[in-house]
Amino acid sequence: MKKLVAMAALVFACIAGASNVQAMERGTIAEDANSVTPLLNGQLAPKTTLKMADGSPVSLQALTMQKPSIVLFYRGGWCPYCNEQLAQLKDIEKDLVDMGYQILAISPESPERLQEQKLETEFLVTLLSDEKLDTIRQFGVGFYLDTMTELKYKTYGINLTKDESGNSVLPAPSIFMLDKKGQVLFSYVNPDYKVRPSADLVLAVAKTLTKEM
Repeated sequence: MKKLVAMAALVFACIAGASNVQAMERGTIAEDANSVTPLLNGQLAPKTTLKMADGSPVSLQALTMQKPSIVLFYRGGWCPYCNEQLAQLKDIEKDLVDMGYQILAISPESPERLQEQKLETEFLVTLLSDEKLDTIRQFGVGFYLDTMTELKYKTYGINLTKDESGNSVLPAPSIFMLDKKGQVLFSYVNPDYKVRPSADLVLAVAKTLTKEM
């Protein structure tokens, strides 16, 4: 099983891009999804502030110090691929919680929108708003959306979060597994938003890391 997880991690690292070895300055937004430079295994999660679905601020560090964390970055409740991924995680959430993990799902959507999503979904996951994009920046998974795609989303009634330059930003769908020190033990980042790790793989990785923590 350890060999399987190690091979999977290597494949995902290649998908995310070998350029991660020489990552751009932390805290910048990539020009496109293929240029993101996410945190690497062994690096520490940033000390940023997010908002709960009720609008109250919360420290990411304070959350991750409580227990090992599965940090999920998703595009928003409007994204069917994100919703499918969350639905699959729901199937294994009891197993993950029993192993001592918490699931933190971060999106650039507003707390108000997260509240609506929370009411629609019976799920133990903690939904967090990164409307200011600080956490998305510091994890290195944010990228600017091209104009054509942004206009297409607008026709669907999707209003995306913008940075201070006025450009729309999305996170590359990602999963980071952290220990209580906030250290990244495993990560999956894929610029193709249609490709997500299976629930079985997430569970297998979590089990392996639990034995090693």
